[in-house]
Amino acid sequence: MSALHTGRAVVVGVDGSEEALRAVRWAAPEARRRHAELRLVSAFELAADRVVGMGGFGVDYYGNRLRAAAENDLAAAAAVAAEVEPGIVVSRELVVGFAGRVLVEQSRDAQLVVVGDRGRGRIASVLAGSVAVGVAVHARCPVVVVRGAEQPGGPVVVGIDGTPACEAVIAFAFEAASTRRAPLVAVHTWVDALNDPDLAPLVDWAAQAGEEEEVLAERLAGWGSKYPDVAVERVVAHSRATNALLDRARGAQLVVVGSRGHGELAGVLLGSVSNALVHAAPCPVAVVRPAGG
Repeated sequence: MSALHTGRAVVVGVDGSEEALRAVRWAAPEARRRHAELRLVSAFELAADRVVGMGGFGVDYYGNRLRAAAENDLAAAAAVAAEVEPGIVVSRELVVGFAGRVLVEQSRDAQLVVVGDRGRGRIASVLAGSVAVGVAVHARCPVVVVRGAEQPGGPVVVGIDGTPACEAVIAFAFEAASTRRAPLVAVHTWVDALNDPDLAPLVDWAAQAGEEEEVLAERLAGWGSKYPDVAVERVVAHSRATNALLDRARGAQLVVVGSRGHGELAGVLLGSVSNALVHAAPCPVAVVRPAGG
């Protein structure tokens, strides 16, 4: 019944790091659930024709060494995928280019892109999540950043902001919960519009909470009939979204959020909530862009 199972590949970014292999371990069963090919992609940039202290061996020399290393990384990733999901269809692609741009291009014909939360080497530790964030902003399909620890038997958690743009987020979350036979925790938060403590006694907080519950109910309307197998827990919290989602993500299999915030920069920056979760969530994070976005 799933509209998401289109046969398009689940793409995984591979760079030889343990984080990338963890992404492969997560993606292999996901590809099986989606009846999709698992496409392992490794990208490398050609070095300059001279490296300080190394002489002028030429771009071919360095290019060949980089290519050989990338091929080894792909082979190791394929072995991990075969171990996790024997018989799964696995393809490998080696592409010249910057990893972030390559994965964004790959996302155009993928149903999902999966990346580790950081890459390989000292610089990658400093720029933890830089490729993951860039891919999540610009990818044409949902992106899963594999971090923390997936808890088997735990729920799928979804952040719902109450806008029509979150429909794609809700669809992805229900699908994820259904295929995992997991419950779904739908989280909607609100914060005080008034920061002046002198005005706080004038606000009808109970009425405000009731309105926010109605917002969540409206966004979830109809999804229960589409996915009758998914038990849904509704959470309306007088809290900041990041705090509520990080709290609920403890013990979860997956947390699902939208890719963008609001305002003029929403189209070029990852939203503050999704950015925080990509860097701090205790479980894998799915970042879903708005339909047609």
